[in-house]
Amino acid sequence: MNDQLLELRSLASKAENRRTETGIPRVAMVQGQIPEHMLAAVYDPMINLILQGSKTMTIGDRTLRYDPATYFVMSIELPAVGTVHPAASGEPYLALSLTLDPTVLSTLLTDLSSPARNTESDAAFSVAATTPALMDAWLRMLRLMGRPEEIMALAPVYEREILYRVLQGPHGWMLRDIAAPDTAMARISQAIQWIRRDFAEPIRVEALAQKAAMSVSAFHRHFKAVTTLSPLQYQKRIRLLRARMLMVASAKSVTNAAFEVGYESATQFSRDYARVFGLPPARDTARMRHADTPHHPRSNRGRQWH
Repeated sequence: MNDQLLELRSLASKAENRRTETGIPRVAMVQGQIPEHMLAAVYDPMINLILQGSKTMTIGDRTLRYDPATYFVMSIELPAVGTVHPAASGEPYLALSLTLDPTVLSTLLTDLSSPARNTESDAAFSVAATTPALMDAWLRMLRLMGRPEEIMALAPVYEREILYRVLQGPHGWMLRDIAAPDTAMARISQAIQWIRRDFAEPIRVEALAQKAAMSVSAFHRHFKAVTTLSPLQYQKRIRLLRARMLMVASAKSVTNAAFEVGYESATQFSRDYARVFGLPPARDTARMRHADTPHHPRSNRGRQWH
């Protein structure tokens, strides 16, 4: 598997320190240090393969670390704070991602049997060690960058194989649950769409539970199990992340950002912000803007990575 990893690193070596498209649908790569505010975001459902260096992801009260030849699965949209680290020998962080397409996943699942779940966790994210078969599928996918005329015919085949290998792994149940409309995870995913769509509006948990066809207590329990956050905490993270981006990327004032994301009190916003990010908003955003100036080696203004 070491030879596979080395070839994948070589193929991805042209990646930049932002989300770098490969020309292959839903497949992207990234290399190097990424600005902090770009790693604190609502992450799309994805499979993320680490090739070099390491990354930590904090979601709610859980922090996961993943290293080369491990992959991260996230099956629903989750607010997270990430940090990337170079390898111990100094080589930059390097990773690939495959954004999950529900249609592709559902089509694949109709052709597969459903093995029993082998985990006690209900969280919609986790880390697992890769396998030679999964690495081989990634390798064939990335080789298509050098053969663009073959992408239309072969990329869908390799995408299905990557998904299949993950489905057969320890966290495949996450992909199965999110693709099945009657599972608790699928219902929570729908509730998340409602929260994200109207994140600046007051949240009514009773209405969300009713839409999800759950009792309020069951809705709370399943939401916390899947996301590690309560519905109100989830909405608050969405608001704070959005406000942080407005202040760093758009130079919004603390008060304007707070009101734009739905806060009625700038003081309460500042308290919540400091509790989540460790510093008051003005100091935190000033620190990040300084780190993102053109003369700074970590500069990456306006770029995004998911």
